[in-house]
Amino acid sequence: MIQDVQKLLDDYVAWLRDKTLLREVADWVEITTPYLDRHNDYVQIYARKSNGAYVLTDDGYTLEDLEQSGCKLNSPKRQELLKMTLNGFGVQLHGSALEVHATPDNFALRKHNLVQAMLAVNDMFYLAVPMVASLFYEDVVAWLDLHDVRYTPKVKFSGKTGYDHLFDFVIPKSRKQPERIIQTINRPNRDTAQAVAFAWIDTKEVRPPDSRAFALLNDSEIAISSAVTDALQNYDVRPIPWSKREEVWEELAA
Repeated sequence: MIQDVQKLLDDYVAWLRDKTLLREVADWVEITTPYLDRHNDYVQIYARKSNGAYVLTDDGYTLEDLEQSGCKLNSPKRQELLKMTLNGFGVQLHGSALEVHATPDNFALRKHNLVQAMLAVNDMFYLAVPMVASLFYEDVVAWLDLHDVRYTPKVKFSGKTGYDHLFDFVIPKSRKQPERIIQTINRPNRDTAQAVAFAWIDTKEVRPPDSRAFALLNDSEIAISSAVTDALQNYDVRPIPWSKREEVWEELAA
């Protein structure tokens, strides 16, 4: 089993390296990653040297794209959620840009954190119908609270590869159930599912051996494809469509 997981991690790192492209843009280096945003465009970040270190930024793309799509982040609750998400990845907000500072020693980790923060913010805040009052994450919080589920929000674990992974909720072990880790996916597709699957694969060996992972999938607007559920199940993440959430609340609350 360890050999199988190690091969999956090695394959992931090789894919990440082989599919990353670099291009000089004035004083910056444009880094095109293999991750896709909700427009099916490759996620890009920019890096430049600064006093012997590096500045990495999304150049404001993530938040400006959400604003242009009608998703406003001007409410106190959404600002708090944005700040909590960015803090979990160690990412700062510089104007409208997501930004991190890196040294040569931690460049790969900081780059990973910035890209994951961009994907997390995009997925969390993008609304299928602009100006919808509630966010999927907020709906999940309200549902967990309704059923008296004990949880810690926005918990970061370091995985076997040394990368950090931010999970939406961790439910501590009880006498009846082991530790349960929950990730919400607002836009379930193969890429978002694979990102959650890798986070769990990388984290699994450093958590208690009986820990279990769940993915709550927003199926309010679109049906969930089998590619999404298969990608999660293949890596031991249990997919839970939002429409079937009442089937698991007792398991989570125990």
